[in-house]
Amino acid sequence: MDLTVASALMFIIALIISAIVIFVITKLFGETEDIKTAVIAALIGTVIYTLIYYVIGQGLIAAFIAGIVWLIALQKLYTIGWIKSLIIAVVIWIVTSIVGWFLPVLIGPV
Repeated sequence: MDLTVASALMFIIALIISAIVIFVITKLFGETEDIKTAVIAALIGTVIYTLIYYVIGQGLIAAFIAGIVWLIALQKLYTIGWIKSLIIAVVIWIVTSIVGWFLPVLIGPV
């Protein structure tokens, strides 16, 4: 498979999985927005982290700044406060980490 096609496919799969995780977690916390909002949140999160890592480089400072910016995005998309967006973000991070451990085994080599 062509590297560009494989990269695009992996990006789309990761975006769909992230959106589903965000959707389920926000529903568990009582939010009423639809899956479209979760897809936007996943896409914004990807763009934020990519831009911050490109500008600052990888590391703890870049992750912290990108995390704060993503918390602000969650607040605006779901109209929630800092504490709730932080709790939701932590739960999303935990769940996506667990899914990430199992996903390569489920998908197989690309």
